[in-house]
Parts: sequence; structure tokens; C-alpha cells
Amino acid sequence: MKKSIYAVFDVGKTNKKVILFDEDRQIIDEHQQVCIETVDDDGFACETLSRLTQWVQDRWKALRHNPHYHLKGVNFTSYGASFVHLGANGQPVLPLYNYLKPLPSEYAARFYFDLEQDPQEFAADTCSPQMGMLNSGLQLYWLKYAKPEQYARIRTSLHLPQYLSYIITGEAFSDYTSLGCHTGLWDFTRGRYHDWVLREGVDDKLAPLTKDSIASVVDGILVGVGLHDSSAAVLPYLQQHEEPFLLISTGTWAITLNPFNRQPLTTELLRRDCLSFLSPKGEMTKASRVFFGREHDFQVQRIAHHFHVKPDFYHSLVQVRPPDELSSAFKPWCMHGTGPFPEQPAQEWDLTVFGTAVEAYQHLMQGLMSILKESISLVRQNERMIYVDGGFARNPLFMQTLACQFPDAKIRTLEVPQATALGALIHLEQGEALKKTQLLFS
Repeated sequence: MKKSIYAVFDVGKTNKKVILFDEDRQIIDEHQQVCIETVDDDGFACETLSRLTQWVQDRWKALRHNPHYHLKGVNFTSYGASFVHLGANGQPVLPLYNYLKPLPSEYAARFYFDLEQDPQEFAADTCSPQMGMLNSGLQLYWLKYAKPEQYARIRTSLHLPQYLSYIITGEAFSDYTSLGCHTGLWDFTRGRYHDWVLREGVDDKLAPLTKDSIASVVDGILVGVGLHDSSAAVLPYLQQHEEPFLLISTGTWAITLNPFNRQPLTTELLRRDCLSFLSPKGEMTKASRVFFGREHDFQVQRIAHHFHVKPDFYHSLVQVRPPDELSSAFKPWCMHGTGPFPEQPAQEWDLTVFGTAVEAYQHLMQGLMSILKESISLVRQNERMIYVDGGFARNPLFMQTLACQFPDAKIRTLEVPQATALGALIHLEQGEALKKTQLLFS
């Protein structure tokens, strides 16, 4: 008898994965693919869209015809701020431009001049600080004026998660999680596209917006609309805990997500590296970020070199020491222009005041945590539960130091494996349950 499963395509910048879940949401298999980059029509590195498309098609075919599995549903999650541009025949007509590709300054200047709105007000309205191509709506503006012939060939522009779904269904949709990812397209204050989108006719290039989680049913298999990865990662925690909480996703960045904070994003919060995202239902999720992991790794290398120890020396440290006056002397090197203190210049942190690598690392964690605490406080309201996800959830000193900074909160880690993929599965299941309810009462 075939085993009933669900599949989630989790597409990162480097690694692409297909993760198989059973009906109890347990991971039963995983397949990885590395797609070598190519270059776009300007010579800038970008995703090889044809290979990505072929990989999705091949894995989809293999799953459908696997003799051991009965595929019940499939969903998709990927990085955001990336458009796939389809032509009249429904096929891609332009490269999948990299969100790291520089936006030519003349088009950025023209865009903000044509707004007839203060750039800071625009950033607050759209929850989109000036980030170049990471404001994916500006990619369409750039194409319209820098490459008008190519722009004219575009019938529909889909954000990457929705394109992955489109590969299988042929159904084109926009979803809130992709539109709400610092695109510059969505006016959070009015709950609709920003005026510039309508003025420039960019809305004509965008697919219909849906709150549904299921795009179509193909051969009896539910196919999801797709989700932006940051929004997907929150969903497992929302199911685990009913009362308000914060989720700190740790890695290169420490991103604090508060799906219960619906307060407007102010220019001051934007200046201090806060953003807002949209949930699948179009609800606001407030977020703040710190370049925590990058600063941590940079300083660990310095400590290891200074004290002639291995870079993994801190892995055995499990007990936090009480802070003293030296901890306030920490100076970050990698954080200038980011985080809650963007004006703080890059400065070299003096290691000569410490006697050992362990002592220096204790002070590093205390110094970093004081910055993270400020970032968390920018989006925290009165939440008493703080979840930690990612690499630092397995760092005892990080967890203890965080607990010391927030004595009124419970600090927990659920250790959710593949939280982003699991979130995409949960979203698909919610759509499946809704369809069953509709059938029951129809």
C-alpha cells in the first residue's frame, strides 16, 4: 500500500530542497539540488531559471509516479524580492534578476522624484526602506524605463514562490507574503497597492491577488500558491502557541518577528532597521534585525587569532559569567548602517584588556546581546514568550545571556526541523481543511 505524503519545494539562493512529509508532519525524505548560477543580459550573476524550472518539473514528475508514495499535496517556499517575467506564451522572457544586482542610481533618483512624496514617508507607508532591487517593485520600474522593449514583452510578473507553483498549475497568482516583503508595491496604511503602482500601470503586469492557499488541484493533488520563506517560518510557531510570542530567527542576521504587533511602521523604526511583512491573510508582522551572526563570526576569528586558539574554542562554553564594566566597551565592526544603532561607526574592539579567549568571548556575547536586546525591544509589546530558532538556539551562552536580558519572559526553542518547509505544509493543510469544509456545506 502506498504511503500518503506531502512535498514542499524549499528554494534558497544556493540550495534547493524537496522535503517529503507524512500525514503526521514527520520528515521522511529530503532531496537537495545545487543550481549553478549564470549571468543576466547585463553580465550580473543570477539564478539559472531554465535549470530551476526543469528541476521542479523533474521532481514533480518523479513524485507523481513514485511507486511507494501517494502524493496528496505540494507547496513551495523561496526567497523573496525576485520576479519571474512571463511573456504572451506564458513562458519566461527575461532573466531571473538577482536582488543583489545594483539599481542604477539615475532610475532610483527618478523613481523617488516622480513619487511626489517624501522618501521616508513612502518607506513607512510601504514598509520598504531604500534597498535597490530588494525593493522588487523598483525592478519593474527600472525595466519600464531602462529596457522598454523587454518590459513590453512582459505579460505577467510573478514573485518566485508563485512562479514555482505556476510551473505545475499554469495558474498565475500574487500572494500577500511576497507583496509584503519590502517590495515597495504595497501600501500598508491603506491595504492596497501604492499609488505609484497604479500611476505607472505596473498593476497590469501583476497577477490577481489571492488569500487562498491552494492554487489548483492537478490530477487530484493539491498544489499550493507558495509562500515567502520568512512568512512561512513563523507558521509552525503560531500553531504551537496561542498566546502572543516573539520569534528570533538567528543566523547571519538575528531577525525578531512579532506577528502580533500591528502598529504602523514609523520612520524612526525604519531608520533603526525595522520592517513589516504581510502574513498569508494580509496581516502585518513587525520585524527588527541585527547583523548578529556576521559580527559574531568576525569577532570570533579575531579572538582565535589573538589568543592562538581554534575558531571553535567557544563551543564548549556552557555557563555565562556576570557582566562587568568591560562588557560595555564592546565595539562592533560589521554593523554600521544596520540594526538599532545605524549611526554607530565601525570600530576595532580592543582585545588586549582580556586575559583569555574565554573571557573575551564572554564579553563579546554580552556586548552583542545588549545590541540585540535593543532591537528586540523595538518590536516587543508585552509578549512573555520568546522563541529562538536557528544556529544560536544551540549556543548555551546565547540562550542564557538572552534570558538574563529578559527576566520577565520565558525563553524557549522548539527546535522545529525545516521550519520554513513545515510552514508551507501547514499553509497547504489549512487550504485543504477549508476545501473539505466548503464541500461539506455545499
